[in-house]
Formats: sequence, structure tokens, C-alpha cells
Amino acid sequence: MPTPQTRNCDLFAVVSVREYAGAVAWYERLLGEPPAFIAHPTEAVWEFDDHRYLAVEEEPEHAGHTQLTVFLPDLDAFVDAAAARGVAPARRETYENGVRKVTYTDPDGSEIGFGGAPVDGAAAEASADP
Repeated sequence: MPTPQTRNCDLFAVVSVREYAGAVAWYERLLGEPPAFIAHPTEAVWEFDDHRYLAVEEEPEHAGHTQLTVFLPDLDAFVDAAAARGVAPARRETYENGVRKVTYTDPDGSEIGFGGAPVDGAAAEASADP
């Protein structure tokens, strides 16, 4: 449960990358749109929703160490759209409760995950005995 200090907060997640231009191109393909704004010459920012941002910033010494997951209302539509743009997930998982997760690996090795609610019957199938 969130504490009063974390309710209604903004989220600004940053993925460090080795090479800015190539990373921006890859994230544009993954996310399906250009950045919402350029914060400075080596930082691009996408806005997922009000007060929820994902940025890529050229910081070679930190590149490849990010792990984050964004829960989406329609995971399948996102995965299909990314595939149409030439980006396929590196891994797909379904947890015991039916929640699904796909993970994309950026050019530096950071893991960008997207989760989705169970599809009808998925929780029962995932937890059924073999």
C-alpha cells in the first residue's frame, strides 16, 4: 500500500545508454513514437501518461544495467505493434496467477519489460497440475 508520501507522485525512469542516437532509434521502434521531448542533447524523454516518463540518457558507464516493467492495459496490442515495427521480445513469461510479462532487451542489454493482466482462463491454466 502506498504511503501518503508516495501517492500522486510523478515517475521518471531513466535508462542509461552507450550511444544516444542508436538508442533513441531503437526506443522509437519499441514504443512506436518519437520522444515527447528532448531534455538535453543526450537525453530523450517519452511520456507514457500524465506524470509518467521514460527517458534514455547517454551515460556509457551505467549502460546495460536497467531493469524496469510497465504494466499495460492491452499487452497483446503492444507486442503486436512492436513486432510490426521489427522489435520482438527476448522473453515471454506467464506467472502462476496468469499475469503475463514480455521483456525486450535494448542494444546495451537493459531489460525493458511490459506486463499485462491474465487473459480469460490463463490463471487457471498456469496453475493447473500437468
